[in-house]
Amino acid sequence: MAAVGLLAALPAFAQYPGQVEKKSKDEPALRAVAVLEWTGPVGKPKTSRLVPITVFDGDQLQDGGIYLARPAPVAVYGGVEYILEKDGRHVGVFDLHSAGQEQGSWVGFGSWKPMPKPKPQFSPEQAQMQIDDEYSDRPVLHRKYHPGDAPGKGSGSGSAQTSSAPPPDPDRPTLHKSTTSGSDAGSGSGSPAADPDRPTLHQPSSAAKSPDVASAGGPAPDPDRPTLSKPKAQKPATDTASVELLAGATDPDRPRLLRGKYTGDGPPVAPSLMGLPADMEQMVAVSDPRNRPEHPWDYKWANPADRIKMKADLEDIARSALGLNPPAPAAPAAKSSSTRKKAAAAAPQPMQLPAPLRDEQFRVFELAYGSGATLVLTAHTDGPLESQKFVTLIAQPDLYGNVKVLFKSVTDGGHLDDTPRMKLVDAVDAMADNRGELLFELRGLTHRQFALYRVLRGTAEKMFVTGGGEFGSAAAN
Repeated sequence: MAAVGLLAALPAFAQYPGQVEKKSKDEPALRAVAVLEWTGPVGKPKTSRLVPITVFDGDQLQDGGIYLARPAPVAVYGGVEYILEKDGRHVGVFDLHSAGQEQGSWVGFGSWKPMPKPKPQFSPEQAQMQIDDEYSDRPVLHRKYHPGDAPGKGSGSGSAQTSSAPPPDPDRPTLHKSTTSGSDAGSGSGSPAADPDRPTLHQPSSAAKSPDVASAGGPAPDPDRPTLSKPKAQKPATDTASVELLAGATDPDRPRLLRGKYTGDGPPVAPSLMGLPADMEQMVAVSDPRNRPEHPWDYKWANPADRIKMKADLEDIARSALGLNPPAPAAPAAKSSSTRKKAAAAAPQPMQLPAPLRDEQFRVFELAYGSGATLVLTAHTDGPLESQKFVTLIAQPDLYGNVKVLFKSVTDGGHLDDTPRMKLVDAVDAMADNRGELLFELRGLTHRQFALYRVLRGTAEKMFVTGGGEFGSAAAN
């Protein structure tokens, strides 16, 4: 019987959640990474939205689009603040007001604000001068406090002065404003007697102000003198039309229009960005409760000529991957000496220009302090979308100054849902470890995702992708 009772109690015990442990003070704070997409000028977008990418919980990267969704994920809660970054530099703040779903994915809506100005910081010399002035015996002039002054006016006014100022010296001579009136001018008070022949100005009495001057003994007003008077308000004409009052309407089905009033429920509606317009721009956004310094990602070349050479070599590799480079000419057949002389004397062929790369984007990053250059190039061919080809290259210079390709992606417009087009957004520190990852948008024909790539030890590996899967996973199986 005791065993039966224990087995019966097991399901009930399994449903008990147990005691919730208190979070440790050393537990890392959440760090969210998102992409701000907008149209219009920088800082004042016409339409905008914030797409959550990742949330780092201190152990691993979580999908920002579904992490702690109740129902909206925590990365797009109203009131969350994101710092906008470009090449690792802070360029603005995006405050979220609300969240919604677009094509089945959560996005946030808010407002773009400039970065707050930092508080002025005193140098050690200025701080020491301020301390020396406080404790110095050197006399300082302050403005005298008057009873009519407002509190806080001047450097020595208000209640602070009344409590800290020393008492006045009774032997110190002071100047006072004379209060002697004309009646006691000659009573021996020391002031000279008033001159009886000196003309004085008096304020007219109330009787002189009154229009009825004759009743006060003054001269009668001139009847021909023009006067200004306020026109009398005319009564509105009586409306003789018959109007039926709304309150007295007897038809219960009669429609009534009422003026709407804003009740203050919910945040203001922000202009939302729908679809993928051609003029849409993207920028990395990071939300972290800890204030972290900027970490610029752009690489400083010791010799600017190296950047030009690396770009030209990488463009040549991209053209070969896209099939834009012309095929190498076949080896000429053996010719006689006279034929060779004629060919050498002939005019040289004009140099053919390389095929153009459309929407070429070339970026160079320093993804960690003291590391080398990481080169990224994205481009595509010309023509309609069905016939376009897309290429993405991640490379680094080797010990001999040549380009070493670490990652290459090539696709065309007819297979974008199997192999998506990779569009570089920027570099971002997703895990707050002072190492940058490359953030790409994986865009297909019907849907898209975002992926993070880490470049380390001569390799470029995908470390995270949003959406819970990858393009072409179902087709590959």
